Amino acid sequence: MFKNPTDAAGGDAPRNVPIPAARLADFARTLLTKAGMPADKAQAVATVLVDGDLMGHTTHGLQLLAPYLAEIEKGAMTIDGDPEVLSSRPAGELWDGRRLPGPWLVLRALDHATRMAAAQGTGTVVIRRSHHIASLASYHRRAAEQGLLLLLACSDPNAASVAPFGGLDAVFTPNPISAGFPTGGTPASVDISTSTTTNGLTGRLHQEGGKLPAAWLIDGRGQPSNDPAVLFDEPKGTILPLGGMDSGHKGYGLSLLVEALTGGLAGHGRADAREGWGATVFLQVIDPAAFAGLAAFERQVGEVARQCRASRPVDTRRPVRLPGERGYQLAAAQANTGVLLHESILPALLPWARKFGVPLPTQAANQAAA
Repeated sequence: MFKNPTDAAGGDAPRNVPIPAARLADFARTLLTKAGMPADKAQAVATVLVDGDLMGHTTHGLQLLAPYLAEIEKGAMTIDGDPEVLSSRPAGELWDGRRLPGPWLVLRALDHATRMAAAQGTGTVVIRRSHHIASLASYHRRAAEQGLLLLLACSDPNAASVAPFGGLDAVFTPNPISAGFPTGGTPASVDISTSTTTNGLTGRLHQEGGKLPAAWLIDGRGQPSNDPAVLFDEPKGTILPLGGMDSGHKGYGLSLLVEALTGGLAGHGRADAREGWGATVFLQVIDPAAFAGLAAFERQVGEVARQCRASRPVDTRRPVRLPGERGYQLAAAQANTGVLLHESILPALLPWARKFGVPLPTQAANQAAA
């Protein structure tokens, strides 16, 4: 059951009701600007976070807003200024993100890489010292709708929760690698953690006393487990690489690849002192027009997509979909009906709403937070 976020203050906000996406974005933007973030950055961050919830990525949407606000308050997220360009060539740049808001940096990098790709066929921006960048899937459609292929990966050299295959000591973060591209219909959105699960999900389940659906973790003594508590008990366990106990060497290899694309190309990563929660980012845009052309790209990829959907399903109630298709369908539906937030999100944001005098988005527009 959804816990009424205003119960502690004696309010009567509706329970577990869908909230219009625009209202959520305005709520997030207002909190961020009240915290001191400039309007353009606040708008970018709010939009990307709400996009995550629209697509059902509830651990990487507005659940991140409260920790982002805490980072601003303690000075761990830079809110003013621009990234520093450390290296620039016609088809590639390296930026120092200066711990600026990750979603704003990635959207800016996407725009710049798109301009490079229009001239050179491809454009790559690598960002060191970004703050956290939220859900990678939130950026895919922006490229695909322009007829472009986006490759996006990130790591966080300031943390470690994933062990290399065969090891007990954490080296990596979940190190997601992702891609978005057109198909002639609904775009494909491939967003894969190179670990079996994410820190966001394990952290949420640990707080709720829940379990994972399978043994995606290994405890500190080398035993597989589905209990997130092993990540917090001593000796601490870790998240397994993608593939788990059986074929985790594959996820381990992908984790190393992400480290090469991010920390390696950035020249900043696990060899350096930790600075706090953040990201190192690899972003590359490829323009099919520089190769066989967009029409040919969509003809080929569209046919593969058709064959995938036509494949006989194991379960007739669950036909084969493209990666990301469910998220796009959910986003389209929730754009009309409103976004159903995870029950933990508004209670976590209530103290910030009170602090800044911003009405919760479930409340009437003229009703202040208690």
